[in-house]
Amino acid sequence: MITVCSLSRLAETVERTGARRLVTLISAGTEVPRPATIPVEDHLFLAFNDITAPAEGLTPPGREHVAALVEFVETWDRQAPLVIHCFAGISRSTAAAFISACALAPQANEMSLARTLRTAAPSATPNARLVALADDLLDRKGRMVEAVRSIGRGEDAFEGLPFTLDVPGLAPRIVTPEG
Repeated sequence: MITVCSLSRLAETVERTGARRLVTLISAGTEVPRPATIPVEDHLFLAFNDITAPAEGLTPPGREHVAALVEFVETWDRQAPLVIHCFAGISRSTAAAFISACALAPQANEMSLARTLRTAAPSATPNARLVALADDLLDRKGRMVEAVRSIGRGEDAFEGLPFTLDVPGLAPRIVTPEG
């Protein structure tokens, strides 16, 4: 189960879901209190700004951020939920949830996942740069980009409501000592 929320709803979302892994996508310097139930090694902290093109003084999402996200979710045992959050729960975190779903369910249809995302989160506006970088990394041949483009900009909101993204075929996996 992948649940998405804003920074202000982080503690309550982790508690409500029983999550044991956490992805933070937030601007450098933003204080993010890690919930005590999340071990430090199960918290991926990615610092970059919510922009789609380079801008002076800001850090755009980069391929290294997407690669770290994909590696982190691929090592998730799925025994307990994963929470992904950004500042508002609208752009970076929804992109990361979509990317995670595509990475974890390579057989899933990108358009179907994007529509599922839109249904679950009317305000979702996935960061296009993150999605494009992931599309390239995951060799989805533009399908991720097109799927997110097809759902368009989400409803106006200051903050997205927490939601769970249903990923077809995503089941717990057995992790052996070898990985």
